[in-house]
Amino acid sequence: MHLLSFGDQGYGDELFYGALLTMSLAVVGYLTSLICGVLIAVATLRPFGVRWTLWRLYASCFMSVPALLVIFLIYFGGAEMVSAALRLMGVSVRVQVTPFAAGAVGLGVVYSAYLAEGVRAAILNVPRGQFEAAQALQLSRLQMWSLVIAPQATRLALPGLVNLWIVVLKDTALISLVGLKDIIAQAKMAAGVTKEPFLFYIAAALFFVFMNGLTLHVSGWLDRHVARGMQAARS
Repeated sequence: MHLLSFGDQGYGDELFYGALLTMSLAVVGYLTSLICGVLIAVATLRPFGVRWTLWRLYASCFMSVPALLVIFLIYFGGAEMVSAALRLMGVSVRVQVTPFAAGAVGLGVVYSAYLAEGVRAAILNVPRGQFEAAQALQLSRLQMWSLVIAPQATRLALPGLVNLWIVVLKDTALISLVGLKDIIAQAKMAAGVTKEPFLFYIAAALFFVFMNGLTLHVSGWLDRHVARGMQAARS
């Protein structure tokens, strides 16, 4: 087990920093998908019009394509696409897409489509009377969404949001294929040097098991927190 120790004699440092990089990528990718997904959900509540058509096209594309392929397209072709768009605006800049950026954007773009569906369904499942009650109380649109609709929609969408976080966390392993030195890449490197693949791959697996357990613990607390108002109303 000395191979997992920290310092010059082991690979603990590499695995630790790989784990930090994996978590950073998962958080940025998830937040990207969350922000984009919520905006899309709110913008497409009515199933007709130009926004709905564009949304269905977006969802059809990114729900049909593997996340790894999207990451490859962004990493190998994203710089050219951004540079071309900037040239059309009269700006000549050389753009470089890092593995981290490609991974975060790729995960965010793909999973925002799934997240938008979940959030949209949660909003539509909020009883219509809640909207009418907010209007009767003459609440502003911001107050209605932030104080009335969002808390109830969050409670309904929470299981899906937690599941999607777990999926995004696991899919960070894909980014090692474009050169990111995450925990999977570090475990692979250490296994190749030491000829001890079982040890390092088990260590990487335990990291994901631990994060999954921590996620379930936090999600249980969140579920109890967002359900407090409902419990008070029933009592």
